[in-house]
Amino acid sequence: MFRPTGFADLAGKRVGIFGYGLEGRAAAARLRDVASRLVLVDDAPGAEPDVLVTTEGGLEQLLTCDVVLKSPGIPRRRDDVVDLEAHGVTVTSALNLWLHDVDRSRVIAITGTKGKSTTTALIAFFLECIDERAQCLGNIGQPPYDPAIDTSQGWLVLEVSSFQCVDIDVSPALIVVTSLGDDHLDWHGSLERYRRDKLSLTRANGPHATLVADTTTFHEAAAQLGGEVTFVEPDHSHLAGALGLLGDHSNSNVALALTAVERATSTPAGEVRRRVGERASSFVPLRGRLTLVTSEERGGVSIRYVDDGLATSTLPTVAALEVFADVPVALIAGGFDRGVDYAPIAEALARRKAPTFLITMGGAGQRIGLATRESAPRLSQVAVASMGEAVRVARSLVVGGGIVLLSPGAPSFDQYRNWEERSDDFTNVVLDITRT
Repeated sequence: MFRPTGFADLAGKRVGIFGYGLEGRAAAARLRDVASRLVLVDDAPGAEPDVLVTTEGGLEQLLTCDVVLKSPGIPRRRDDVVDLEAHGVTVTSALNLWLHDVDRSRVIAITGTKGKSTTTALIAFFLECIDERAQCLGNIGQPPYDPAIDTSQGWLVLEVSSFQCVDIDVSPALIVVTSLGDDHLDWHGSLERYRRDKLSLTRANGPHATLVADTTTFHEAAAQLGGEVTFVEPDHSHLAGALGLLGDHSNSNVALALTAVERATSTPAGEVRRRVGERASSFVPLRGRLTLVTSEERGGVSIRYVDDGLATSTLPTVAALEVFADVPVALIAGGFDRGVDYAPIAEALARRKAPTFLITMGGAGQRIGLATRESAPRLSQVAVASMGEAVRVARSLVVGGGIVLLSPGAPSFDQYRNWEERSDDFTNVVLDITRT
């Protein structure tokens, strides 16, 4: 079977683009003057006039291609993808081809169940602090193979999702894995498969170093880790606080970023820490990651509204609850139910000593509520249908002051296009309510 090892190998080939979102459009732009013919296919009808619908002739056209570049959102083991390969069509990804083409010694790839976006941003910021050129790519920014993006110079700090890991067969020089929980089980099929897929990036071909957080989970998964593995202990120098980051998990993310920059540039970690400390106040934490939207004073008490909307799995929601362990919290959780075990959220709620309230939304919210009734039957919870209702109920419950926390523990696809739209809704509702 024909296996391309770069975009140039697709010259004169009939190439399918399966999934025409951000990644698919970038891949098509990269190949416009390379492939002899591009076949554009998407599951959703009406994407664009020249884009075929998968179930309306699109799959049949993909079967006529030499190579199909699959977008991350399409499961690797879906029946139609398996069918393509059974008929001799090579299925790979544009990101994989880009990694074959690029100078991989300049690529730092970051993945993990939680913390990968923040760690990506930290690594780029730390590199800039020591006067190194760096840009964030991948999930956190633009697809690196987009022809509009110049990747010819500097460090390429690449956020990689579990969806993308499974299609990568060649390794960047440095890989960072921030955490390992359960996520996207509907895509991967099982927890075991998700973790194996996530860590497959570390087992890709080529010499490379792998940095992972020094946790029990990673030690237990050591047999699945590839490359020269280093377990990195958390940083306790208070640098996370200076950077405006909350929670103990931030100490681990900071340590991974420091070690990655030290390893990549051969700059001593102490020097990196010193230079970062001098500019720490200029770091802007990413939105949707324990971001303070606003505070208000009501009757002499303070209520803070915190957007943790990127918490689309259980692990970051548990971490968010730990950040506010001693403060009353009204947690807004739920969304699209992708079949994960919500017991960790329920158990985290049950462990809390401070007053705690649960406001649930969507199918995931219903299951979080059921799990919480088993672990914490006396905890007050309310099911709502909209973000407006959720914020108003949460605000009414923390009458003595505390935190109204959006940390969903689930994706947003039931009501929103993406997590950003959900966070925007939360922010807009909060600002409307607190300004009246």
